[in-house]
Amino acid sequence: MSHRSLWRPLAAKLIPTISLGLGVTVFMFAVTYVPQAAVLAIFNGPLAVFTTVLLVLSESSTIFSVLSKNFLIDDALIDTFDGTLLSRDLTSLVSTERQIKPGGDAIAKLGKIISKPFAQFTPKALIRYFIYLPLNFIPVVGTILFVILQGRKFGPIAHARYFQLKRMNKGQKEEFIEKRKAAYTR
Repeated sequence: MSHRSLWRPLAAKLIPTISLGLGVTVFMFAVTYVPQAAVLAIFNGPLAVFTTVLLVLSESSTIFSVLSKNFLIDDALIDTFDGTLLSRDLTSLVSTERQIKPGGDAIAKLGKIISKPFAQFTPKALIRYFIYLPLNFIPVVGTILFVILQGRKFGPIAHARYFQLKRMNKGQKEEFIEKRKAAYTR
């Protein structure tokens, strides 16, 4: 929060991103809440009102994440991540995958990206999502498990740029993630 220059890349995308998030969430509640609540009422009884809210929020979050990362904030996330590393004097790490300009604040120093790290939408992620979706039929516990399992997979994705900059191979990434499994799940 104290490094205001790091806000610039994401601040420029703030209004479109918030609009997308609100639009997706409102649309999902308007279109999917009632049918899903009806189905979940069979399995969850009166708790379906609450578990359906969690389910729709989770679905909205997934759709929002895919759309925003792929169409709105991908470059801003990379700039913010790299700028944060520069502000912590890790120029040598960032310079392995990006040109660095002299002078200015951390964001002003960012030059051309040599390679982008963030994986685009993958069918595997969608398949995994649909495989986990039936967990929501289990009252309360199922929905909580669904959210935890999704977080466990999506948590390490946030560090894709770090893994790239450190030039970690698949085995090194898996070891790094395994040691931090609980933190990634949270």
